Amino acid sequence: MSMIRTFVLSATALSALALAGCGSQQSATRDQVRAVGSSTVYPFAKAVAESLAKADPSLKSPIIESTGTGAGMNLFCGGVGAQFPDIANASRRMKLSEFESCAANGVKEIVEIQVGLDGVAFAEAKGGPGIKLTPQDVYKALAKNPYGKAQTYKTWKDVNPSLPAEPILVYGPPSTSGTRDALKELILAKGCDENPEMKALKTSDKAAHEKICTEVRDDGAYVDAGENDNLIVQKIEANPKAIGIFGFSYLEENSGRIKGLPMNGIEPTYATISDFSYPGARPLYIYVKKAHLKAIPGLQAFVTEWSKLWGKDGKLARLGMVVAPDDVLAASAKAVNELPVLDGSQLK
Repeated sequence: MSMIRTFVLSATALSALALAGCGSQQSATRDQVRAVGSSTVYPFAKAVAESLAKADPSLKSPIIESTGTGAGMNLFCGGVGAQFPDIANASRRMKLSEFESCAANGVKEIVEIQVGLDGVAFAEAKGGPGIKLTPQDVYKALAKNPYGKAQTYKTWKDVNPSLPAEPILVYGPPSTSGTRDALKELILAKGCDENPEMKALKTSDKAAHEKICTEVRDDGAYVDAGENDNLIVQKIEANPKAIGIFGFSYLEENSGRIKGLPMNGIEPTYATISDFSYPGARPLYIYVKKAHLKAIPGLQAFVTEWSKLWGKDGKLARLGMVVAPDDVLAASAKAVNELPVLDGSQLK
């Protein structure tokens, strides 16, 4: 965008942005959108940014950063002003603790928009043994202290006699990732709660339950592969005995190189994620800082561009995003138009 181009700031936004820039070398405003967060949402956000740049050449293409959902939320909730992101991309819903952190830093008007669906996919190389998993198998294999006891499982056969006698080696997302959070909530915790004592612990001691049921082992059987999901694909393609965990869209994109593993006998597919029959299905979100909407050129247009691309015949579906049900899409489109402020009452 030319420096000649100007835009109107609301009094509130101008005040907030100017104050945020005081005492720093940051300029009071920014002339392009900045979004941070989920590596799963990243390729879709990039596609939306590219589409907007083509639709309106007068706007600078938005900056999209793959930081992981948790790290993205930390940046987003840092405050209001040009040095803070406008959008947080998330592969799980915002946590109440993050919402409270935002509020404490002056980010008090947040718009939540569900943009589609995805799944926590488990995969192996085309030549892999064809492991069939359950949440309980995954929990026993990956928990740091399964059911509160020392982790002693070395092979998949140790976990479940019906599984192959191959060493447990899983490449997965880091602790800052929304995919890791979804793995904990949708797979590990459910597998843990197959044990009646653990299910009871959830009521009697929530903190102890979370530690026992969601803490991942750190002895080398689970390898934190960072926020680069394509690297996980490469790792398991090179090692047929390894398993990878990432968003379904990466499985779909690389279906000629790797294969998805069933969970509870259900394959990770577009259909099983869209109807939530696959245990790892999850929603994808963007969170928008309302105070920046009039201050940052192209932010409103970027949010609107999402709604133009997320339909059944849209560009995002062609890239592997699972389209949300019609009622969800209608609610999301309404959110884009009306920009309701999240009140935090439904977060946990």
